[in-house]
Amino acid sequence: MRTFVHLLLFAAAIAVAVGVFGPLVGTVDARNVQFSDLRSGFASGRSLDQIGAQSGSFTTSLAIGLLGVAAVVLVAALVGSRILGWIGVLVGLAGLGVLTWRLDQRFDHELRTEYRHLLSGTWGLYLVGGGLVLSLLLLLIPRERRLPPSPGPGF
Repeated sequence: MRTFVHLLLFAAAIAVAVGVFGPLVGTVDARNVQFSDLRSGFASGRSLDQIGAQSGSFTTSLAIGLLGVAAVVLVAALVGSRILGWIGVLVGLAGLGVLTWRLDQRFDHELRTEYRHLLSGTWGLYLVGGGLVLSLLLLLIPRERRLPPSPGPGF
């Protein structure tokens, strides 16, 4: 990878890691969304505020998954592995996609009518999503071309 790709990928991984601890939608943090909520959907009798107020285990929340993604992208930036970077970015985008799908499935009307209120101040979503999109764009940059060795003197 090129040097600026390493540096920007490193910065994007830090942005994703910091964004995990910020609000994603309204008052909902990644720590409030459990893997069981992503797997089977949010309970039908709960509002977004109630989901934002629930406290679950950190190890079974979306936050640990997104921190793992940030760590994988960080390692990819440090060692220059494009494959590791692609794995991290695709898993992170899949996690945000499933969260979006489950929120839309349960809170469709509320998200459509109050999206300006729910998405204002959601710096965590902007950092996670922006870091993953920036990482995706950086991984699309072609590698440096290696020049063939020049013949020595006398050739």
